[in-house]
Amino acid sequence: MLKNKNIVLGITGSIAAYKACELIRAFAKKGANVECIATKSALEFITETTLRTLSKNAVHCEMFKTPETCDVEHISLSDKADIILIAPATADTISRLAHGAANDLLTSTVLATTKKVLICPAMNANMWAHKATQKNVETLKSYGYFFVMPGNGELACGISGAGRLADIQTIVDATEKILSNEK
Repeated sequence: MLKNKNIVLGITGSIAAYKACELIRAFAKKGANVECIATKSALEFITETTLRTLSKNAVHCEMFKTPETCDVEHISLSDKADIILIAPATADTISRLAHGAANDLLTSTVLATTKKVLICPAMNANMWAHKATQKNVETLKSYGYFFVMPGNGELACGISGAGRLADIQTIVDATEKILSNEK
């Protein structure tokens, strides 16, 4: 189902960024090509070298870095993708997308795409429960974006509640389901 599919994986500045490694490996085992867009904050949690090694592709980080090709990077990435997956997605990224902000490579790529977008939130339970976050999620759903909701459990901040990045297999299954419905 994922063989030869191009997945653009957006990674944002959540402690759950390390789980992107598991996602890349799971997608690769199914024959998918993964290209990562890491925000500046994501690179505080996980290295570009790790992502490049696992994905076997360059990692896209900066909007105005000198490109290796003459393509407009956020446009070429959105065109190349069969799906854009953001995992983990922070409250900040969800908010910026809901309000049409395109102030980094990831949000610019998402706003430029006509492809399916799957968002997997991960954040503190209070941030997840905040009315603004919930309103932003509903706004993005109304735009046709898909979500795999966060799980419950102990969070990195020491409290328990909703906010954990969903199980890797759940995210992989959702990606397959969304792509299979394109046919």
